[in-house]
Amino acid sequence: MNDALRASYRFCTEVSRREARNFYYSFLLLPAERRSSMCALYAFLRRTDDLADEPGPAAEKRAALDAWRAELERTLAGGSSTTWPGFAALADTVRRHEIPARYLHEVIDGVLMDLDPHPYSTFDDLHGYCYHVASAVGLACVHIWGFESAGGEAESRAEACGLALQLTNILRDVGEDARNGRVYLPQEDLDRFGVSTADLVAGRVSEPLRALLTFEADRAYRYYEQAALLERLVAPEGRPALRAIIGIYRTLLDTIVKRDYEVLATRVAVPGWRKAAVALRSLAGRFTAPAPTAAAGSPRS
Repeated sequence: MNDALRASYRFCTEVSRREARNFYYSFLLLPAERRSSMCALYAFLRRTDDLADEPGPAAEKRAALDAWRAELERTLAGGSSTTWPGFAALADTVRRHEIPARYLHEVIDGVLMDLDPHPYSTFDDLHGYCYHVASAVGLACVHIWGFESAGGEAESRAEACGLALQLTNILRDVGEDARNGRVYLPQEDLDRFGVSTADLVAGRVSEPLRALLTFEADRAYRYYEQAALLERLVAPEGRPALRAIIGIYRTLLDTIVKRDYEVLATRVAVPGWRKAAVALRSLAGRFTAPAPTAAAGSPRS
């Protein structure tokens, strides 16, 4: 590894240490080379999100993301970049772990969706958004961790993992998102439970909204069950990271449920000590085979 590439990986590691929060606990469980690769991937994802979240008109953000995509394409094709210090590490990670570039492009497509907020009529519509902003990330991660496809089963389980995590984020942020003009809960579900946008920005959780959030949490739990089946297809050295990510986010969902879905006035979070505890328990995954699990049915409902 030359000095420039080493510096690029150091930059990505610093970004991850500073920004990754929930995810960084899982990175620490990986062997050094895979940990560096996860940091490179995360730093790219963080910068992509930042380009969409920075202040300014949507047209300017769209132009910035288009330029970012073009720079990604040039870098992955073997060119050098002076616009962002992490590109060299990202390109090395993609090459080393044979990550399909389309996953990175799908993430960019996903953040572009947030520049023009619009209602999601059905869960199938929301499913497409969640795939782009979360499942594509999971699909890239399993390449870094190492996995056996098993005829596409691993990819399917990785997609489910992303959906579980993103649905958890949606539940946690439902009030804040609604106040910012973004409603991710499907309109068909809002209608089913008699919930309006005004209910989402209110200071307290109404009973119809609580029933709706319970429905969405149950859906998320079914995706977590699907994601749990991924572990046996991931390489032993990658299993602790997967266990930690699922464990931390599922703990977040459990906390939301235990607080009776009081997510409008306060932001629910998992304390750092609990995240560390989940990560430490997950370390055993490198040395033990995953327990056999009965296949679960499709949770899309």
